[in-house]
Amino acid sequence: MPTCSSLEPCSVLLLAGGRGQRMGGRDKGLVDWRGRPLIAWLHDVARPLSDDLIISCNRNAERYHSYADQLVSDAEPDFPGPLAGIRAGLAVARHPWLLVLPCDAPRVDSALLTSMRRAALPSRPLLLRQGAQWQPLFCLLPTRLLPDLERAWREGQRSPRHIFTTMGAVALDCAEDDPRLANVNSPDLLE
Repeated sequence: MPTCSSLEPCSVLLLAGGRGQRMGGRDKGLVDWRGRPLIAWLHDVARPLSDDLIISCNRNAERYHSYADQLVSDAEPDFPGPLAGIRAGLAVARHPWLLVLPCDAPRVDSALLTSMRRAALPSRPLLLRQGAQWQPLFCLLPTRLLPDLERAWREGQRSPRHIFTTMGAVALDCAEDDPRLANVNSPDLLE
C-alpha cells in the first residue's frame, strides 16, 4: 500500500492552545523544560519535516511566532479543547497531510514521526496507540477529512479519539512505556 511519505509532504501542527490547568494556568508550550520552552523541543524535531509548521495557540502569539510558519487559534472562546486547534490547523494546512503533536511531549523524535508517516494509509487518520490506550493528539490526518470533522463538530462531538476512530483510524502501536510519548503537563513532571 502507498504510504504518506511516498504520496505527498505533510504540514505539521503543534497544539499549544490549552488552558494549562495542570500547570496552574501557565501557557504550557512556553514552560521551560531542561532550559528551553517545551515548544522549542517540538519545533526542533518537526521543522525538518515541513515547510508548513503551524502552531495552535490562544495566547502569547508573539512568543510562538518565531517557532512557526503559521499561527492559528480556536474559532470559539473559552478553550473548547484540542479538537478546536486541530480544526483550525486542518483549515490552513498547505499539504494533503497534517501531522499533529501536543506541545507537552518534548521527547518525540524523528524516528517516531518517520514511522507514523510510513504507516499512514490514504484517506484514513493514523493515531498512536499504547496497549489499549489511543493517543489521539499524536496523529497524522489527511486534510481532506476536514468536512467530516466539521460535521462532527457541528453535531457536538469534541473527542478527537472518538471522531478519528469513527473515521476508520489506523493504529501505530508503541510500547506502553515509550518515553517519547510522555507528557510534561504538570509542575511535578517538569522535574
